Amino acid sequence: MRLHRLDITAFGPFGGTQSVDFDELSAAGLFLLHGPTGAGKTSVLDAVCYALYGAVPGARQSGQGLTLRSDHAAPMTRTEITLELTVAGRRLEVTRQPPWGRPKKRGTGTTTEKAQSWLREYEASAATWKDLSRSHQEIGEEITQLLGMSREQFCQVVLLPQGDFARFLRADAEARGKLLGRLFDTHRFAEVEKRLAERRRATEAEVREGDAALLADAHRMQQAAGDIVEVPPPDLAPGEPGLAEAVLTWAAVARSTARERLTLARTARTAAESAQAAADRALDDVREVARLQRRFTEARERAARLEERADAHREAQARMERARKAETVAPALDLRDAAEAEHRSASTDEARARLALPDTYAGAGAPGLAAAARKAAEELGGLESARRAERRLGELTQERVSLDRQERADDDIRQDAESWLATWEETRAELQARIESAQEATTRAEQLAERRDPAQARLRAARQRDQFARDTDVAHARARTARERATDARVHWLDLKEQRLQGIAAELAAGLVDGEPCAVCGSSAHPAPARKDAGHIDREAEERALAAYQRADEQATEDERRLGVVREALAAATAEAGDTPTAQLAEQAEELELRYAEARAAGSGLHAARERLAQAGLEHERRVAAQQEAALRAAARVSHRDRNDRERASLEEELAQARGAADSVAARAAQLERQAALLTEAAEAVRTAEDTAQRLKDADARLSDAAFRAGFDTPQAAAAALLDDTAHRDLQRRLDVWQLEDSAVRAVLAEADTAAAAERPAADLAAAERAAESAARRLRETASAQDEAARRCTELDRLSTRAGTSVRRIGPLREEFDRVARLAGLAAGTSADNERKMRLESYVLAARLEQVAAAATVRLQRMSSGRYTLVHSDDRAGRGRSGLGLHVVDAWTGRERDTATLSGGETFFASLALALGLADVVTDEAGGVRLDTLFIDEGFGSLDDQTLDEVLDVLDSLRERDRSVGIVSHVADLRRRIHAQLEVVKGRTGSVVRQRGVQD
Repeated sequence: MRLHRLDITAFGPFGGTQSVDFDELSAAGLFLLHGPTGAGKTSVLDAVCYALYGAVPGARQSGQGLTLRSDHAAPMTRTEITLELTVAGRRLEVTRQPPWGRPKKRGTGTTTEKAQSWLREYEASAATWKDLSRSHQEIGEEITQLLGMSREQFCQVVLLPQGDFARFLRADAEARGKLLGRLFDTHRFAEVEKRLAERRRATEAEVREGDAALLADAHRMQQAAGDIVEVPPPDLAPGEPGLAEAVLTWAAVARSTARERLTLARTARTAAESAQAAADRALDDVREVARLQRRFTEARERAARLEERADAHREAQARMERARKAETVAPALDLRDAAEAEHRSASTDEARARLALPDTYAGAGAPGLAAAARKAAEELGGLESARRAERRLGELTQERVSLDRQERADDDIRQDAESWLATWEETRAELQARIESAQEATTRAEQLAERRDPAQARLRAARQRDQFARDTDVAHARARTARERATDARVHWLDLKEQRLQGIAAELAAGLVDGEPCAVCGSSAHPAPARKDAGHIDREAEERALAAYQRADEQATEDERRLGVVREALAAATAEAGDTPTAQLAEQAEELELRYAEARAAGSGLHAARERLAQAGLEHERRVAAQQEAALRAAARVSHRDRNDRERASLEEELAQARGAADSVAARAAQLERQAALLTEAAEAVRTAEDTAQRLKDADARLSDAAFRAGFDTPQAAAAALLDDTAHRDLQRRLDVWQLEDSAVRAVLAEADTAAAAERPAADLAAAERAAESAARRLRETASAQDEAARRCTELDRLSTRAGTSVRRIGPLREEFDRVARLAGLAAGTSADNERKMRLESYVLAARLEQVAAAATVRLQRMSSGRYTLVHSDDRAGRGRSGLGLHVVDAWTGRERDTATLSGGETFFASLALALGLADVVTDEAGGVRLDTLFIDEGFGSLDDQTLDEVLDVLDSLRERDRSVGIVSHVADLRRRIHAQLEVVKGRTGSVVRQRGVQD
C-alpha cells in the first residue's frame, strides 16, 4: 500500500482545504511531520484512517469526544477527506463526507445531511477514473479485503504508536497475549481449547452419570433384597476398577437367594388359605342365627309400641273423615269470599268517584252522570281549531327567539374568526420554526445512537468482568473448601469401615438362632457368640458415612466445575471490555446517554409540531368559511322575521274569542277534559257497585244450601272442619306410617325360620369373629410375604438387567472420556505431558511473537550498535504456566534480562524495532500486502545523537524495500537531518500545512 495524495477540507483543526502530496514526500524515503502542540499533526493521520475505514483510530474516537468537523470552517463548507492510494496493484481514490449540520437555505437553524462516500479506480488504459461504489458498507468491505487488515491492525502496523509498544515491552504475558491475539486473530485456537474443554466436561458428565446410575442400581438392589443376602454389596466409588464385575456378581447371589425365599412363601400361603375358608364358613352360620334372633326380638318390641298408640290412630281417622266431607263445601265458601271482596272494592271506588264531583251531581245516578259526560265531550271537540292556532302562535314565538339567538351566535362567530385570523401568520411561522428545530434534534439523536450502543456494550462487559473477577475468587475458595471437606469425609468413612470390619463377628452373631446353622462355619451349636461392645460400628453408621462422603465429593466436583465456568466467563468479558476501568467506561457511556436523551427529548416534539401545523391550517380554512357563512345567514334572517310578525297578529285575534275567561285555549280544553273524565269514571263506579251487591246476595244463598247437604248445621261449621294442604298431608302420612308398621310387624312374627331361631340358645358371634380374624390375619401375613418375595425377585431381575445394560454402555464412553481428557488437558496446559503448561493459543502466539522478535532484532542490533537482541522466552510466568515472555540479550554483559529494565531511550528504539518487526509479520499474515508508507509517532526526544543517527539509518534503510517512513516528532534536530518535511502551522483561523520536498 502506497499513499499518493490526501485532501482535507473542514476536518479537525483545518478550517479550509489542505492538500498533502505523499509522492513528493516519499521520494526521499524518510520525511518529517512536525509542528507545535495542538496544530494537528495527529489529525493528518486521523484523516488517512478515516478515509480508509470511515472512522478515526479507536483510542481517539472513544472517550475523547472527538468532533470531526472543524470549528474554523465556514458555515457552508462541508467536511471532506479524499485519499488517493495504490494497493494490490490498483490505484484507488476514496472520498468520505461525515454527516454535518448545513445552514438552512430559508430561515435560521441547520439541516443535518447524511454521510456520503465515493470509491473510484484509475484506469490507465483510458486515462480516466471509474466510479466503483457509493455504499459505505461496500467500500468498507472492499478496502478491508484489499489491505487484509482491520482498522485496529492498520492503526497498529501503519500508524505505529510508539507508546503502545513501549507498554508492550513492559507488559505481562496476559496483556501481550491480548494484543497479539487481536492482531493475528488466534481466537480460533481459543475456540479449539473451549470446544475440547466442553467435550471433556460433557463426556466426564456422561461417565459419571453412568457410574452413578450403576451404583444407584446396586443400592436399589440392596434395598430390594433387604437382609436376605448376608454378603454386603461392593464398596467401590464411581470410576474405580472392577466396579461393574463386583456389582453383577453380587446381583447374581441376591437373585438366587430371593427365588428360594419365594418358594417357601408360596407353600405357607396355600395352607393359610385353607384355614381361612373353614373359619369364614363357621362365622357365616353364627352370624345368620344371631341376625334372626335380633329380628324376632325387635318385632315383639315394635308390636308393643303400636298397641300403645291405637287410640290416637282411631281419633286421626275420624278427623280425616270430617275433612273429606267439608271439602264438598269449599267451592261455595271460596265463591262467597270472592263476591264479598269484590263488592267491598266497588263500594270504595264509588265513594271516591262521587267525592271528586261538584255538589250538583251528589245524588245523580249512573244514567245522569253519563249524560253530563257526553255534553262536556261535545264542547271539548269544538275547541280543536283554537288549539291548533295556539300551538302555531307558540311556534312563531320560538322561531323569533331562535332567530335572535342565531343572530347573536353569528356575531360571536364573526368576531372570533376576525380575532383568530389576525394572528395566523405569526402562529404559522412559530410552528414551522419548531418543526425545523425538532428535525435537527432527531438527526443528532440518530448520530449519538450509533455511538451509544457500542459504549453500553463495552460497559456491560466491563461490569461483568469485575463481577466475574470477584466470583472467581469466591468460587476458588469454595472449591478448595469443598475438596477439603470431601477428603475429610472419605477418611472418616474409611475409618468407620475399618472399625466395622474389626467388629463384624459381633454383627454376624446377632443373627444366630439356636438350632439353625451358622452362615460362616455351618454349625448349629453356638457356644460363645461374639458380643457388640459400646463403640461398635454397624452397617447403618458406615452407610451414613459413605453417603456423606459421596455428597461431599459431588459438591466438590460441582464447585470445581463452577470455578471453571466463572474463569471462562471472566476471560470472555475481559477480551470484550479490555483493560479500561469500569468507572471511566461508565462516565463515557453516561455522557453519551445524557447527550442522546437531550437530543431525543428535543426531537420528540417533531410529530406533534407537524400535527399542530396541519391542524392550524385546517382551522384557518374553517375560520374563513365560518365568517362567510355567518354573513349569508344574517341576510336570510331579515325576510324571515317580517313573515313571522304578520302571522302572529292574525293568530292572536282568533285566540282571544276562543279561550273566553280562561287564560288560554289549552287551559279551557284541560278543564273540559278533566270534567268529562270525572263524570265518566263516576258513572262506571255506580254501575259496578250495584252489580257486585247482587252477586254477593246470590253467593250467600248457594253457600247455605251446600253446607246443609254436606251434613253441617252452619256454613261456619263446615269451614272449621276444612284442612289446609300441609295439615292434610301430615295427617295422611301418620295414618299411612301406622298401617305400614303394623303390617311389617305381623309379617316378621309369622316367619317360621325366625321363630325357630328365637327358640335356640344365644349365638356366640364374638368367638366366631375372633377365629375368622386370626385365620385372615395369617393369610394376609403369608400373602404379604409371598408378594414381597415376588416383588423382590422381579425388582432384582429388572435392576440386574439394567445394570448389565449400563455396564455395556459405559465402556465406550469411558474410553472416549480418557481420549478427550488427554487432548483437553494438553491444549489447556494442565496436562503432565505439557511440560511448560502452555495453552494452545499461547503456543501459537508464542510462535508469532518469536517471528516478531526475530524481525525486530535485525533492526534493533543496528540501532544499538549490535548490543541488544530481542528473544522470546517461554519460561513459566505465574500460575505455573508458560507465558509470552520477551527478553533482551545484552551483548556487553552476555546476560539475558526482561525488557522492562531498559532505559527510556533504549525502550524507544527497542519498541520502534518491535513495531517495524510486527508490521512485517502482520503484513505477511495479511496475505503479503506491501506496506510502502509507514508513520512513526513521537519518542525521538529520548535518544542521544549517536543513537538517533543509528535509528535514522535503520529507518532510512527501509528505502531498500521501496518504503517511505513518516516521522511525527517535535525534536528540532530532526528538522536538520530530514529534508522532506510536512509542517502543520496553527493559527486563529485554523491550521494549514506547508510541504517541502527533497529538491526544496
